[in-house]
Amino acid sequence: MKPPRFRYCAPDMLDEALSLLDKYGEDAKVLAGGQSLIPLLNMRLAGPAYVLDINHISELNYIETEDGYLAIGATVRQRQAERSPLVKEQHPLLVEAVQHIGHMQIRNRGTIAGSIAHADPAAELPALLTCLNGEVVAQSTHGERIIKADEFFTGYLSTALNPGEILTEVRFPWIAPQSGWAFMEFARRSGDYALVGAAAVVTPSLDDHCMSAHIAYLGIAGLPLRVREIENMLIDTTLDEKVLDEASELARTFVGEDMEDVHATVDYRRALTAEITRRVLRMAWARREH
Repeated sequence: MKPPRFRYCAPDMLDEALSLLDKYGEDAKVLAGGQSLIPLLNMRLAGPAYVLDINHISELNYIETEDGYLAIGATVRQRQAERSPLVKEQHPLLVEAVQHIGHMQIRNRGTIAGSIAHADPAAELPALLTCLNGEVVAQSTHGERIIKADEFFTGYLSTALNPGEILTEVRFPWIAPQSGWAFMEFARRSGDYALVGAAAVVTPSLDDHCMSAHIAYLGIAGLPLRVREIENMLIDTTLDEKVLDEASELARTFVGEDMEDVHATVDYRRALTAEITRRVLRMAWARREH
């Protein structure tokens, strides 16, 4: 299929892009990697009057270390982050999550920020950002906003971005050196969207009990879901099999009744959610330093 007619804009400066977006407002869509937007255009599920290609804006292509987080610019490809020696060394959980995204051809074009902005609840990166309590930077002609993950994702394919704003940076907080981490998902085939997935980070205390825990899911609700009830029940435990069983049973209850589709019933998704909870927490705890 062919997309509907639109005017193509390719600014090479961020200020110009923001001015164009301010001018065209909701009639414009931002194009970064295009792995979500182009199919929507071709299937005529989206019909913007203007497509604003930000790939020529060199100032948005960066991976930098900052105090407290890894900063990734809006045009950084997923494969670029996956292969980056800096990311591999300092944020291996991000690499592990990215490696689950589609196929290499998808990651060659898809961007980190584009996946976050698209906010697909079955996607890996929104769940990871939610797990880490990360944040994004949104810019417009009116200035800059920093938005926490738990405020950014507002519903199915819905975010707190306002018309006229571009997501210019994604910030993934560092993981403490002693912490364990893991990312896992269940998919029908390699490269398919996951039926269920989870990211977890656990931090041990000096006496090797769980001091803090983060866990977030993809594919079980209409948005990436961090489950603090599970995190809280892990505190002061050693994540033994009894605790993992209890956590997995609790995880079942967070799968929405409306999460049935042609790929999985609600009961099947609940069974997968229970199992992935057990596995991802066990792997994260095994990777801790103690």
